[in-house]
Amino acid sequence: MKNYIILIALLISGLQSYGQQALNSQQQDSLNIWQLAKYDGGSALGGLLHAYSRPAHWNGDDWATFGFVVGGTALLYFVDDETSEFFRRQEEGSPTVLKEFGERFGSPQITYGLTGSIYLYGLFTKNERVRETGVLLISSATAVGLIQTLAKTTIGRSRPQNNQGKFSFKPFSGEAGFRSFPSGHTILSFTTAYAISKQFDNPWIKAGIYTVGMISPISRIVNGAHWLTDVALSMAISIATVDAIDNYLNKKKLYPNDKYKKGITWNIKVGVGSMGITGTF
Repeated sequence: MKNYIILIALLISGLQSYGQQALNSQQQDSLNIWQLAKYDGGSALGGLLHAYSRPAHWNGDDWATFGFVVGGTALLYFVDDETSEFFRRQEEGSPTVLKEFGERFGSPQITYGLTGSIYLYGLFTKNERVRETGVLLISSATAVGLIQTLAKTTIGRSRPQNNQGKFSFKPFSGEAGFRSFPSGHTILSFTTAYAISKQFDNPWIKAGIYTVGMISPISRIVNGAHWLTDVALSMAISIATVDAIDNYLNKKKLYPNDKYKKGITWNIKVGVGSMGITGTF
């Protein structure tokens, strides 16, 4: 809760600094802690608003990708019952440590605790790169957190463990058993992992971070809390949000000391009974 309050306070402070002029590294070094926090708050708020406004600026390629994701998700929907049954049969033999890690790592307390800690370390040590990472994490986690909270309430999809099937919905019911889409654990854990991975160039390190980020999504399917389509679309939301905010921070040159990061070009491949996400480093 403490770190969550810190994140909200940082975004609120950003209201005073939103639309700020980018400062070079020496100028940022001359600021005190409070001034740096206000500067970072403006950056985080700008990134959040940028992510939400992106659909209004999509071009043909962006809409094609959107259509591919929606179409792929629709195909997976046909096998939601079968994939859920398969994964749930694996629960008894799944390592307890992985199930516990998946449950904890995707929780808001752990996510915001990790996010807040990274940012505060960068702030008090005046480490520009770590501060930028913290801002990316804060802005991304807040953006996807608001999306998943609103979507869970309005869509009201039944969880697999209710045993009512993939077509069962109760919009605006507020019942815990009807908050399957999107997967909050998936969105928070993979957003965190994907944002952190952008700070590394080594593909093996990136792959290791992605693997950690996938533990929560898989564990949530295994324990019957979410369908495969919930997890797949939640990951797509995470990737799109982090990329949008990262591009904003780089384009605005708000943290110029950080070297240009190429990131990853993602391709999502979906077929009947299968799904794959490949990245070109």
